[in-house]
Amino acid sequence: MGVVVALGENKKEPAGISDLVDLVANGMQRVNELILSKAGSDVEMIPEVANHLISSGGKRLRPMITLAAADMFGYSGEGHVKLATSVEFMHTATLLHDDVVDESDMRRSKPTARMIWGNQASVLVGDFLLGQAFKMMVEVGSLDALDVLSSAASVIAEGEVMQLAAAKNLETTEDEYLAVIKAKTAALFSAAAEVGPIIANASKSDRAALRSYGLNLGLAFQLVDDALDYGGNAKDLGKNTGDDFREGKITLPVVLAYRRGTDTERAFWKNAIENGENNDAALEEARGMMLKYGALPDTIQRARHFGEIARDALAPLKPSPQKNALLDVVEFCISRIN
Repeated sequence: MGVVVALGENKKEPAGISDLVDLVANGMQRVNELILSKAGSDVEMIPEVANHLISSGGKRLRPMITLAAADMFGYSGEGHVKLATSVEFMHTATLLHDDVVDESDMRRSKPTARMIWGNQASVLVGDFLLGQAFKMMVEVGSLDALDVLSSAASVIAEGEVMQLAAAKNLETTEDEYLAVIKAKTAALFSAAAEVGPIIANASKSDRAALRSYGLNLGLAFQLVDDALDYGGNAKDLGKNTGDDFREGKITLPVVLAYRRGTDTERAFWKNAIENGENNDAALEEARGMMLKYGALPDTIQRARHFGEIARDALAPLKPSPQKNALLDVVEFCISRIN
């Protein structure tokens, strides 16, 4: 049986992202058309590999945030559509590369691209999508937006290398782990949110508000994913539960359970994570230790903490439907662990 983690105090039913979806529906239709267009190539394998992941049912949360953030400040051009598409291509490229590095077999309940076409094709098609993303950024003509997104691409790569360096290292501290996910996951959320006010010529304080919102939303999002791997289900997670454990990944629930455990329990973690003794029975034992030491509830509590920072970042902004929808996104991300 999987472990179900209670969120604690009673909260109202989350609004989800339906309002956001409705608000950006027209923009997302143009984004989806542009995705199909820019993922095309005379090289037959490129659209095959790209569309395998692009069409596999992701929520496209990041590009929706870009569109809403631009609309919030009255933007009326088409640049936000190209930037939103760039953000989605950056995200897709990262997933293609991640699955190779992590040797993942499943993504969004489907075999990963690398399982069908191989590692080389996955990496190279990811590179193609990054190239297309940067071409669209240049077409928009905003040096500030280009700076923010290109900086995010660099930071994401740094985060991947940081994670690789920390792989299977059980001495990783919580601060070190948060630095990894800040780079690997939160940087793109932050950039996706900030480029909206940039092309709408919003103030520096408005840019800073959306940047902080995206960064902290990304941290919350990743921490919930970490907990879902041990206490959720594949539908919520978009991949097989327990994959992080089987891949020997150091995530926050592991960091907390390892540090709080006895010498014998820490020996179990070393055997499972470092030596690859991670079968289904070991996974259940790992879940039991996480429950014993409160590692999953505490991971969710930290996610809530960053979610509150994201909400507070938007607090000074004037009321708008877009602001309300972005606030709902915070609750949606955390509510996935219900």
